[in-house]
Amino acid sequence: MQARPSVRDPLLVTVLVFPGVRLLDVTGPIEVFATADEFGGRYRVRLVSPDGADVVTAAGTGLSVDLPAAQVSYDSDVVVVPGGPEWPSLIKDDALLDAVRALDARSRRTVSICTGAFLLAAAGLLDGRRATTHWRFADQLALRYPTVTVEPDALFVRDGHVMTSAGVSSGIDLSLALVEEHLGAETARTVARDMVVFMQRPGGQSQFSVRTRTPYVRQEALRQVLDAVAGNPSANHTVAAMARRAGVSSRHITRLFHDELGTTPARYVEEIRQEAAQALLELGDDPMATVARRTGFGSPESLRRAFVRNLGITPGAYRARFRTTVSRDAADAGSHPPEAT
Repeated sequence: MQARPSVRDPLLVTVLVFPGVRLLDVTGPIEVFATADEFGGRYRVRLVSPDGADVVTAAGTGLSVDLPAAQVSYDSDVVVVPGGPEWPSLIKDDALLDAVRALDARSRRTVSICTGAFLLAAAGLLDGRRATTHWRFADQLALRYPTVTVEPDALFVRDGHVMTSAGVSSGIDLSLALVEEHLGAETARTVARDMVVFMQRPGGQSQFSVRTRTPYVRQEALRQVLDAVAGNPSANHTVAAMARRAGVSSRHITRLFHDELGTTPARYVEEIRQEAAQALLELGDDPMATVARRTGFGSPESLRRAFVRNLGITPGAYRARFRTTVSRDAADAGSHPPEAT
């Protein structure tokens, strides 16, 4: 493997594509690198497939391929392995896995997007490493590949020369981190501003709606309770109150939470309230006492304990992190604050 090229030399990015690949897994990183080229970067992106044939993505869009993976005779600065909705069959595709291994052997940095982590794991590249994938499939990654330490809440994870990212849009977060690695933080910030995305998105995958992540529950009474909690986090949601709402005993509602959701009523309520508090901290300037009252925590101290316990930071630090990113980029760009993707 040659030494890392200087920024004056093209940075070679090889993207492995295959039939059924998810389109944004491919185009998101490419767009980041192309935007970096507008601000002093020199990226050269090539698309390869196991057999060199053009592919049709899961969205039905065709992608032109430059060459077969086996004919890659250069060392890549980055190899991108995207995912696809049919990952359970992809991890059994020997030709695809051979291509992953061959490209990794000639790469300074190998990265996966979303369920592309399953391809890296199946190829043996994640053995003994930390990794992440889309939150919906994190448990399956951990179950199928027990030698991998899965971090389900991370937007992306760097372990050695391998990086893995969460859902499709987090491939943009990962690619911005690569631009920072190659070209420096200022260039990466400029690219983020130009693309109207966060340089460092606040929160992890746990920022995505608790109610949306909740598995489907069979009991109608429990569904009504869950909707009531999500609809008004500040209301009275003690076990006794939820039991009355469902028309069952406190013991029975506790058992329903355990059997259907694998959690306790108190834990679920806290997750909903914390999510509501995060939204208020991100979008407004209310005092902590107001945030605590509006989200059902009652006091700033209870709010603080929940944040430290679940996120490892205080509510004030959470707000400062979000505000710093937005205010700096918005002021420099002279436009509206960027939206999270």
